[in-house]
Amino acid sequence: MTNSQWNIFEQFKNEFLEQCNEWQKFSAELIPLQKKIAQTDTPDYNIETPIVYNKALDELTPESQIKLIVIGDNPGKSEQLKINNKYLVGQAGKLAQNFFSNHPELNIDFRKNIIILNKTPIHSAKTKHLEKIQKELELKNSPCKNLIQESQIWMAKKTAWLHKNLLDSSTQKNYPAIWLVGYGELKKNAIFSSYKNAFAEEYSNLPHWQNVYVFQHFSMNRFFVDLKKNSTPTRSLAENLATLGTLHRNEIF
Repeated sequence: MTNSQWNIFEQFKNEFLEQCNEWQKFSAELIPLQKKIAQTDTPDYNIETPIVYNKALDELTPESQIKLIVIGDNPGKSEQLKINNKYLVGQAGKLAQNFFSNHPELNIDFRKNIIILNKTPIHSAKTKHLEKIQKELELKNSPCKNLIQESQIWMAKKTAWLHKNLLDSSTQKNYPAIWLVGYGELKKNAIFSSYKNAFAEEYSNLPHWQNVYVFQHFSMNRFFVDLKKNSTPTRSLAENLATLGTLHRNEIF
């Protein structure tokens, strides 16, 4: 990263950590709900971090070359473990890492060249559980009943700010693309519609929008199946990715 890019990244990272620490005040209320909803269809596990800051951000350095920003859904069981507290380290993350490892022509190291973020740092065993947690908070008229939506809006605005400001003003190069993965949950009235709406507002009439792509999630091989189905043999992998990501972006937004 250039000095200006590093300063932008550092500001984002510090504000993100500070905001996660602020939201931790709701942990005592969140954990029982996270456990209750998980027990309906998930083997028992310990909830160690109800709101997860991605510590992998702290491993990036001024020498890191950022080529991509990947935005997943929210921290799952593996991500919330204190020994991890990193995003996309569970099964979906392994599939994503394998994809980049198996395609060296993209020249992207999943752990070194990508900033990995989520649409909310609030943990749930499965993404679909967020809706149930939200309903429980509303029924209780909890002080944090709007936290899931508010956290999405915060993440959308700050991520868009990071993306727009990572442009190397001196060379107009080294500008990372954004991959929004999790196509289904970005649709109208889905759990991440608040993120989608706030994110789109930040890019209104800006050329940066052309560097935003939408894909199916890595989990359950949906990303790979969708890419294979929509690829054209005469195009390169990068071209097929750009075409598919643009198609889904237009469908969602």
